[in-house]
Amino acid sequence: MTADDHLPRPSPTTSLTNDPAGTIAADRVPGHVAIIMDGNGRWAAQRGLDRIQGHERGTDNIRRITHAAGQLGVKHLTLWAFSTENWSRPADEVQGILRILARAIENETGELHRQGARLRHIGELDALEPTLRQSVLDAIELTRDNTAITLTLAFNYGGRREIVHAAQAIVRDGLRPEEVTEEAIRERLYAPDLPEADLIIRTSGEYRMSNFLLWQGAYAEFFFSPKLWPDFGAEDLVHAVEDYSRRERRFGAIASSASRR
Repeated sequence: MTADDHLPRPSPTTSLTNDPAGTIAADRVPGHVAIIMDGNGRWAAQRGLDRIQGHERGTDNIRRITHAAGQLGVKHLTLWAFSTENWSRPADEVQGILRILARAIENETGELHRQGARLRHIGELDALEPTLRQSVLDAIELTRDNTAITLTLAFNYGGRREIVHAAQAIVRDGLRPEEVTEEAIRERLYAPDLPEADLIIRTSGEYRMSNFLLWQGAYAEFFFSPKLWPDFGAEDLVHAVEDYSRRERRFGAIASSASRR
């Protein structure tokens, strides 16, 4: 299964149905978009629903956004589903989230596979019960050769914990101080081949990183949406990508003379 089978790549421009931005040049589409999916609980509270129902609706949104990202030409989409700090939430909410994850893996993996999506995970799976952990690993194995888009789920993930994980590996490997380089650290992250994030989106109107992709997001552009995650649709993703496409990424250098005019 290839990208051309299901999720078209832009050439030379792409647009979605009801795309408010019109068309976006292919070379201005971010290769790696990461999303902090925030606001499920507030979405439920606004409607008099249980928080778990908000998480369920938020999970339903993953397929829609993944498909929209693939249509836009995004090659990597990383979604933060559960942080290391989320274990401190009420036990019934945590167990509900784990049940939703198990159901989503069971119900959605086949469709993602048919769409040519490659599923990956960053974080630590040891805290999951064995059956759920194996389901995640099976989904990763099933989709490992797909190339339309790489969907990385950050589950039981924390940016600081990832850097600690890399530091521990450096100690175990016995590297000398002069051998501890940025490359040595990158090689020991959860997914060494995951490219640095080009665009990080946070929903729900919050303006913080909250320990997400601290290493990979060092030079990311940020887009903050006031919409709660269950309400964040394809047109909102297009708007974020269109906004990104107008920016000049300097990576510490000065702006070009053209952009300063």
